[in-house]
Amino acid sequence: MNFTCVCFGEVLFDVLPHEIKAGGAPMNVAYHLTVLGQSTALISRVGNDDRGKALTAILKEKKLHTEYIQVDATHPTGIVMAMPDAAGDMKYDIKQGVAWDYIEPEPQHEALVKNAGYFIFGSLITRSKISCNTLFNLLDNPVTRVFDVNLRQPFTDQSRLEYQFSKADILKMNEEELDLITEWYVQFKTIEDKIRFLQNRFQVPDIIVTRGAKGAVINSNDDFYYHDGYRVRVADTIGSGDSFVAGYLSGIINHKSPAEALQFASALGAFVATQTGGCPSYTSDDIQRFIQSQSSMTS
Repeated sequence: MNFTCVCFGEVLFDVLPHEIKAGGAPMNVAYHLTVLGQSTALISRVGNDDRGKALTAILKEKKLHTEYIQVDATHPTGIVMAMPDAAGDMKYDIKQGVAWDYIEPEPQHEALVKNAGYFIFGSLITRSKISCNTLFNLLDNPVTRVFDVNLRQPFTDQSRLEYQFSKADILKMNEEELDLITEWYVQFKTIEDKIRFLQNRFQVPDIIVTRGAKGAVINSNDDFYYHDGYRVRVADTIGSGDSFVAGYLSGIINHKSPAEALQFASALGAFVATQTGGCPSYTSDDIQRFIQSQSSMTS
C-alpha cells in the first residue's frame, strides 16, 4: 500500500497532571492527517510492555497504521511528564533510553518513503544515534521532506539540526525556536529577515513560523503570508503545533493556496488548544464551523 504521507519519530504517553494521553509529535501529526483524509503511515518503536501494548491499541483505535511500529524487547515505551505553566504552555520532562530512541532501519522503509508524497520528521528523534541514523538514511529519497522542529532542552544538537535544515523542503518552527536558531549566526530585527536568512543559508523553499496568540507567518517561494490567529480559551497547548502542520499539509495536498492552507491550519491549531491532549475527536466540518464562528465574532 502506498501512503500520501509518512511520519517518522517518537510515540509515547504524555503523563499530565490529571490523566495520561497517547502522544508524540509524529503520532499527533499522523492522527490529524488521517482525520483530514490523508493516508498516512507512522514509523516508530514501542516497548514490549503494558504501555507499548496499550499505545498500539490506541493507535489502532484512532485508525492509524501500526505495521511500521517496531516492538523493542529491551527498552520501555516512552513517557513524558508534562506540566502546564501559568500561561498554559506545557513544560516537558522527556525520559531517555526508551524504545523510540532505537528505531532500526528496515528494508521496507525505503520503498515506503520513496512512494509517499510527503515525509514528515522532527528534531527530537535525533537525540539518539540509532534513530538519528535511521532517519538520516531516509532523507535522500525523492519526496517532499517536511521538517517540524521540536527543540526540547537538552536535546539540541546544532550540527544535526543543520543537516535536517539542508534536507527540508518545508520547514516549520515556532517563533521562539526561530529566534534561538538564527541567533547562532547573526542578529536580525524582523521575523521576515530571520526567515529569509534560513531560506538562503539552507535553500529551504517554504518556511512556516507559528507565533502562539500572534498567529503564524509563512514564506512560500519568496512570498509572505500572514494570519493573526484565533482568540480562544486554552485548555493546553499539547499537539496544537502538530495539528497546525497537518492542517497546512492537508490544504496543500488538496491544492489550496498557501493563504487558504494557512487559515485552515491556524483554525485547527486553535481548536486543538481548546481541548485536552493532542488528538481530540473532530471532523473537517467542525473546523470549518469554527472558522465561521470566529469570523462572525469579529464581523
